[in-house]
Amino acid sequence: MIKARQRENLVIEIEKLFPLDTCVKKAFLSVDRETFVPAQFKHLSYNLDALPLSARQWISSPLTVAKMTQYLELENIDSVLELGCGSGYQAAILSQICRRVFTIERIDELLKEAKDTFSKLEMYNIFTHFDDGQRGWKQYAPYDRILFSATAKEIPKVLFEQLSEGGILLAPIEKSPNNHILTRYDKKNGRIRSTEIEPCLFVPILDGTQK
Repeated sequence: MIKARQRENLVIEIEKLFPLDTCVKKAFLSVDRETFVPAQFKHLSYNLDALPLSARQWISSPLTVAKMTQYLELENIDSVLELGCGSGYQAAILSQICRRVFTIERIDELLKEAKDTFSKLEMYNIFTHFDDGQRGWKQYAPYDRILFSATAKEIPKVLFEQLSEGGILLAPIEKSPNNHILTRYDKKNGRIRSTEIEPCLFVPILDGTQK
């Protein structure tokens, strides 16, 4: 009961700033954020704050996760590819709406923790991969949606190739060191059209993997 009330209060706080679609709201009411937060910060799990993770990474604020999820327009979508699994909270939210979630993480420590959490929560429609996300995951392509959970300076061509016709790719794009813009890319007739949505701030996407 306490956890359910905390999730309800979280949704209320998010909706004061950003009205949620029904499917996104249901996803937030279904996932305990504290499960994905390090022990020393669990008392802050349901605040609208980004929180530190291991390996100098962060779990995005619930408001950011809500925006990213809603901007992807996920209702009735089969597959989504996430680049940057982190703690796994964003993937968990996605898994409540989409049939299949594919998530890539370049830091082995984070990925192992996320996989353990998915297993404990019996989230069997989330598939994980240890790799540099900028290469995508060709084996299961094409994807209806692709989500960057870190800031990129540009989108690798291979990711647009792995995006389905009619698909959406959402990414924070660095215009300058202190100017990041959440940007939506639509693929229609094989062409990519970009639309800037709003300012944002994410950790930068990095090359390679880290054991």
